[in-house]
Amino acid sequence: MLSRLQSHPYPRQFWLMFAGMLISTTGASMIWPFLMIYASETLSLPLSTVTILMTLSSLMGLVSSFIAGPIVDRLGRKWAMAISLLVNGGGYLLLSRADTLPAFALAMAVNGTFNPIYRVGADAMLADLIPPQWRTDAYALMRMSNNVGVALGPAIGGFIASRSYVIAFYCAAAGLAAYGLLVLLFARETLPPDASSSPAEPLGGYVQVLSDRLYRAFLVAFTLNQMVAALIWVLLSAHVKRAYGIPESMYGWLPTTNALMVVFFQYGVSRITQRFEPRRMMALGALLYALAALGIAFSSTYPAFWVCMVVMTLGELILVPTSSTFAANLAPAHMRGRYMSLYGLTWGVSAGISPLVGGNLYETLGARAMWLTGTLVGLGSSALFLRMGKRAEGQVTETAAGL
Repeated sequence: MLSRLQSHPYPRQFWLMFAGMLISTTGASMIWPFLMIYASETLSLPLSTVTILMTLSSLMGLVSSFIAGPIVDRLGRKWAMAISLLVNGGGYLLLSRADTLPAFALAMAVNGTFNPIYRVGADAMLADLIPPQWRTDAYALMRMSNNVGVALGPAIGGFIASRSYVIAFYCAAAGLAAYGLLVLLFARETLPPDASSSPAEPLGGYVQVLSDRLYRAFLVAFTLNQMVAALIWVLLSAHVKRAYGIPESMYGWLPTTNALMVVFFQYGVSRITQRFEPRRMMALGALLYALAALGIAFSSTYPAFWVCMVVMTLGELILVPTSSTFAANLAPAHMRGRYMSLYGLTWGVSAGISPLVGGNLYETLGARAMWLTGTLVGLGSSALFLRMGKRAEGQVTETAAGL
């Protein structure tokens, strides 16, 4: 791996993003795996009601994502990223003070609105900084940084949250604010010089993006996969505590396992997956997500849930860097913000639909019905990746070689 990094002289700003991702993710992941537990217990409301907060956040994110693409393509990446990070830090401070449903709704709306702006700006900035042939490795490295933070955060956060959720919220706010200041003070703008002078396009240029049939098919398949991921990440912690009495301090090691696997195996897995056709790798990754949901449906012990997390993470290792590179390579330079905006939008759509539907299935038909529904959605995602148009086959060499 060291020789591979030495052959890729990544610019200094890439490493600034790498370090900032580590700092902010460590802080934020101290609280997000336990957020639904905290809201449910604080408000004394059933899970099906509390998940409305996640839906509200996602709806705000949907609107924001459409706006974010044209913003970062015209006004630049740097300021969009910095403002998003700083405001999101403030959103966690609001959550630490929330004790009513309207107060929670306000804080979740703030975070939902500003989260996508950072993500779109960062994805576009990375594509600006890194030549195409190095992008798969660059995305893999950025995921490693993110997941070092996710490995540290839940393990520490589970311990802290079991004693004081307020301190965990303060840590999340501090991590996001620190990264925002790093971007503000040390990052340079990477927007291509001719991008901001491009003529105005109808509906912010999204008509042109959505005219790309391959990209449309990719977005549908990836959204279905993200619905399974959202179901697991948002509701698994509440499920294992309610049904089997597994506390936050123990659950925290499940996302930590996910993160450690990404840290130690992502780079090597990405080197292997680059050799194969992207749509087949994405289909395999989505299939593993479906198998994880199926396993959760029939699990009742902590080791069994841990195995399910390992299976899901294998799918993540295969699918996510492949999909990020696939999306970035399809995007023209002057429209990267909009392409990556719609790519990031898949999580907002999924997090808005999946926890709400899942929470209601949980309350009405039981936990197994919720996880089996997730399994079917995951299988549908895998099938759609395989059925993407023939142009995907031509994209294999392009994506693997980065041309």
